[in-house]
Amino acid sequence: FIGIMMGDGGISKYQIIITLHHIDDLEYSDFVAQLIKKLFKITPSINHSSKNSVNDITVSRKELVRYLHELGLPIGNKIKQQFDIPEWIKCDTKFALACLRGLVDTDGCIFTHRYRAKGTWYAYKKLSFTSASRPLRQSVHTLLQKFGFHPRMTDKDVRLDRAEDMKRYFSSVGSHNPKHLRRYESTVG
Repeated sequence: FIGIMMGDGGISKYQIIITLHHIDDLEYSDFVAQLIKKLFKITPSINHSSKNSVNDITVSRKELVRYLHELGLPIGNKIKQQFDIPEWIKCDTKFALACLRGLVDTDGCIFTHRYRAKGTWYAYKKLSFTSASRPLRQSVHTLLQKFGFHPRMTDKDVRLDRAEDMKRYFSSVGSHNPKHLRRYESTVG
């Protein structure tokens, strides 16, 4: 949940909002709403905005805002604050894997890289995690290395380029976002 909040979530003084694409992430929206119910015993409201092509999953509770802030999530503009994964998550393998999954499920993408060499076309899957927070990108890169992956960091994202890393990511870290699972499992070509 913390990874989801760090990705597509935001916290104001009185509420949390998780904003997901209204079509691509529709199934994932249901997962997130059920996760909130399970964790906090609160039924979130889901507001659809066709104008912005999003579903906003919202919980208005000062106590929840306070609790999440105490856990290390920023209130207000998280990018201006150049937020990062809280230390208590980084130093616990189980929490770090779950946070990484939530971050990639929200601010990650799976895509097919295609190129031509000596007249032959090649295609394989890659993973990209994008954030405007440099400390967050650095932490994702470090965690991936810690778990034995071979990430590559650019100015805007962290990538897994190797086919064996992709296979291991989906078997060891996994995903709760059906969109990512479908893209990963679809035939390359």
